[in-house]
Amino acid sequence: MKNFKIAQPQTIDQVTSLLSEKIEKCYLMAGGTDLLGEIKDEIIEPEVVVDLKSIPDLSYIRKEKDGVRIGVLTSIAELAENPMIKQDYPGLHEAANAVATPQLRNLGTVGGNLCQRPRCWYYRDPQLLCQKKGGFECYAYMGRNKYHAIFGGGPCYIVHPSDLAPALISLDAEISLSSPDGEKTLPLADFYILPVVDVSKENILGANEVVKEIKIPLAKSGEKSTYYKLKERGVWDFALVSAAVKGIMAGDVFKDIKIVLGGVAPVPWRLEKAENIIKGKKVTEELLKKAAREALKEARPLKENEFKKELIETVLYRTTLSLI
Repeated sequence: MKNFKIAQPQTIDQVTSLLSEKIEKCYLMAGGTDLLGEIKDEIIEPEVVVDLKSIPDLSYIRKEKDGVRIGVLTSIAELAENPMIKQDYPGLHEAANAVATPQLRNLGTVGGNLCQRPRCWYYRDPQLLCQKKGGFECYAYMGRNKYHAIFGGGPCYIVHPSDLAPALISLDAEISLSSPDGEKTLPLADFYILPVVDVSKENILGANEVVKEIKIPLAKSGEKSTYYKLKERGVWDFALVSAAVKGIMAGDVFKDIKIVLGGVAPVPWRLEKAENIIKGKKVTEELLKKAAREALKEARPLKENEFKKELIETVLYRTTLSLI
C-alpha cells in the first residue's frame, strides 16, 4: 500500500471545492469498509482520501412533514435500530439488518452502502485489467460467472452489491447531491446507470459531486414493505438474489405494488412487468407464477447462473405473500 494524504473537511462545500481542484486519484471515504478493501487489493492507489466523517451533522434520521430524511453518514446500524424506520418502513429495516455483520453495520454508512463498488472477483483481482478498470474484456462473460448479472449485463456483467438500494428504490426514495453549482435531487432509481451507458461507473455521481442526503416519502395508510435476501452463507455475504417489495393492500388485492431485485443486475432491477400483472388482481399462486414467468422473459443468464431464475421465483413468491 502506497502512502496517501488524508483531507478532513468541515463542510460539504469544502468537499466539493476540494474535488473541483481535480486532484488526481482523490477518493471520498465515509465508513471506509469498501474503499479500504479496494486499496488493500491494489485496485486503487489514492493520492488523497477525503474523510467525510470529519463533517459534523451528516448523520441523522428526521421525520418531517414531507418525508423522512436520512443523512449520508448515518450508520447502517442506526438505520436498522431506529424505531420509526422499523414501524413505518419494515422493508428498509430488514434490508439494513441484512447488511454484512453487526461490526460492519456499525462502521458502514448509508451513503457508502449506496455507492459501493462491485464485488466481481475479476474486478477485485489486481492482476487483471477488466473492462471496468479500463481493459477490453469482461472476463466474467466467458469465465466463472455464478454470481453475475442475468439482467442488464453487457459489456460488463457485475451485480450491484447494495442491500439498501433496492429497499429504498421500492420506497420511492430520492437522493440529494451537492456540487459547487449547488444541490440537486433526483429519484434514487435514476442515480444508477448500466454498463452500456458508462462501463467504468455504477452511478451518475460527478467528479465534483458528493451524496448529501436520502429522502423517503411518508408511508401511506395501508402501506407495507418487506425485504428478503437469499445468500450462500448465513452472515457476512452478498445477495445471490434479493427482493424489496412495497405494496398497498385491499384485502388480498394489491392496489399498488413495487418490486425491486438485488443481486441480479448491474443496477437495482425493477420488475415492472410483474407489478402490472399482480396489481389489481386477487393474489394467487398461479398469478405469482405468471408474474415471475413474464419478468424472467428479459433474463439472459450466463453459463453458471441460470439458477438465479428459480431464486427470483422464490423471492417473488415469499415477499409478495408475506404482505397479504
